[in-house]
This record gives sequence, C-alpha cells and structure tokens, in this order.
Amino acid sequence: MYRIIVLFSILAIVALGMACAKEIAGGGSSPTDAYKKLFEAVKSKDTEAIKSNMTKKTHDLAKLQSDRSGTPIERVYENGFSETTFAATMPTIRDERVNGNMGAVEVWNSQKSIWEDLPFMIEDGTWKLAIGDTFAGIYKSPGKGRGEIEKEAANAMAPQSPAINMNANANRSTPRVIEVPGPPPPAKQ
Repeated sequence: MYRIIVLFSILAIVALGMACAKEIAGGGSSPTDAYKKLFEAVKSKDTEAIKSNMTKKTHDLAKLQSDRSGTPIERVYENGFSETTFAATMPTIRDERVNGNMGAVEVWNSQKSIWEDLPFMIEDGTWKLAIGDTFAGIYKSPGKGRGEIEKEAANAMAPQSPAINMNANANRSTPRVIEVPGPPPPAKQ
C-alpha cells in the first residue's frame, strides 16, 4: 500500500510539474487563445508570462527598444505591445485567420475605437504574438481582416466627388474692371 501512495505522489508531482512547465512555456492553441493568455499576463503584471506569449523576434524588438530608449525591459513588456490590453476587461476578439503557421485576430481597441489586427505565429509548438516578426519582415498576413474589408467597402460606397484643382485659379491674372457708361446725367434746367 505504501508503494502505491508513493507512486501516486510521484505521478502527481510530475503532472503538476508538466502543467507548470506548459504555463511557463506560454503561447496558445490558437491565435485567439494566445491573445487571451497575453491579456491575462498583462493584467497580472507578470513580465515572464508576458514574454512567454511572444516570439523570439518580439523579444529582440523589446531589447532593441529598451536599449535605444534607456527604458527598463519590464516597462517595454508591460502592455504586451498592444493598446488593446489597456481595457479593464477582456476586449472583444473576432475574425481569427490562419494560414499555415501564420495567424491573426482582430481585437477591439477601445481607446481608439478601432479593430487592431494582431499578428501571431507558431513558435515552439504554440501560437505567440509576432510583433517583432512583422518588423523583421518574416510574418506574412493570412489575409485581410474584417476591419480592413469593411473600410474598403465603406470607401467604395462613398459618393465620389470630382477632383478639384485648388491651384486652378492661381495662374489667372486679376480680372480687369471695365467701366460701362451709365445713363447720361439729367439735364439742368
């Protein structure tokens, strides 16, 4: 009986260790899941958890930004490279798109009242925020987001105004005033 208890204890410790290791590894099972984990890490102010939800190129970008600005690295990571994390609660997430190991989701940015299209990539077997990969030219968008498609549709529906050349009158000379004689003055009596 003692051996069974010891065996179960060891298995429980191993399972707990594996669960903790997975949490430290970060990332998500989808771009949406990865964003949710990043948001939770930002809200808990856990720099290591924030970092674990970002690609290596994003870490390189954070280091570069820290070095150039003289800002502590923890401060660079504190908002997770997205204004959407300033929201008090989990913002609305929509339009997950995936193409191979590249993905994206749109997240509502309540400060600017726009949909922010965030890039994600699979790295080390999980989805991670890929801001640094975007700057490095490695990330390839999985396609237009719904927000971009909606903007294009709105622009296509807007009435087109004719092009107006504001400089058209700049080369004209001042018009001449031609005096036209009026009726003769009344005769004196």
